[in-house]
Amino acid sequence: MQFSLRLNNDLTPSAYVTLAQAAEAAGFDQFWVSNDLFLRSDIPILTAVALATQRIHIGTGILNPYTVHPAEMAMLAATLDEMSGNRFLLGIAAGAGDFLDWVGLEQTSPLAAMRETIQAVRALLRGERAALDGRFLRWNAEAYLRFTPPRVTPIYLGALGPKMLALAGEQADGVLPLLFPPEHYFNVRPLLETGIATRNSQLAPLDFAACIWVSLAEDRAAARRVLAQKIAYYGQSLGPLILDQLGLVREDFAEIERAFHGEKNEEKAIALVDERMLRIGIVGGHADVIERMQPLVAAGATHLSFGPPLGPDPLTAVRLLGQVIDYFQEGRR
Repeated sequence: MQFSLRLNNDLTPSAYVTLAQAAEAAGFDQFWVSNDLFLRSDIPILTAVALATQRIHIGTGILNPYTVHPAEMAMLAATLDEMSGNRFLLGIAAGAGDFLDWVGLEQTSPLAAMRETIQAVRALLRGERAALDGRFLRWNAEAYLRFTPPRVTPIYLGALGPKMLALAGEQADGVLPLLFPPEHYFNVRPLLETGIATRNSQLAPLDFAACIWVSLAEDRAAARRVLAQKIAYYGQSLGPLILDQLGLVREDFAEIERAFHGEKNEEKAIALVDERMLRIGIVGGHADVIERMQPLVAAGATHLSFGPPLGPDPLTAVRLLGQVIDYFQEGRR
């Protein structure tokens, strides 16, 4: 059983070192930091984390090939593997079209882009000359690393749609699908299996990280507010599959949207978020997490990944999640 912690790249650099050390002490196996545009860069953050920890694996969650060229991804992966003692994980995805539009980039051929990126980065990390003439990537035989990478770094694909999930099952070392709500695991698993059916036998078994939103605190009301704020902001943009699983329709968020985005009344919007909406993630303490995760683990989930909002105090959330880790690890003994 594996456990990972995921953080947005909106904290101060020193906070990540503190949280990574706490996560390592609590028994987490992986520590992921996002790389959303115009926030702090996760590469220097992960470098600092690598130097301040001994065991925990560190990952970019995520890089995209439109703003970070796959050649640079291979350079980063090899270098951070050298620095961390082979603890680096390369998380990649096609990125968000809205964010790419901020910098005048178009999200062209995302499926081909991810397939070719995985293949190209692996070739470079194997020390090969990676001449390519693909749909997304085109480079000549001078595309090779001028130093010897320590290994072929594991590549994790951020995937949401059926085709991208199938690609992850076929090509990636791991997959990072957002499970909104956690029970979405049961929809994602068959889509991954579609790709796994054609998976290269030389690849290790796919690491399926069940990526969940949690907001934890000793004070449930404080934890609730953090997740409710996120739902109030994003609720109107949730897709039909998520809404169906929550027993909701888009119109349920109309009054919340008016309060949050129209009236600019955040407190009113938060108060309008109901318990059905909160089930997109998990609110409360470690027992609440265990209760929602039990069916996933019983169905074969082997990697639980916990991410933001996390709660009013991320360090408290890490401590509470440490009790979740202890519970499931004890159950596997």
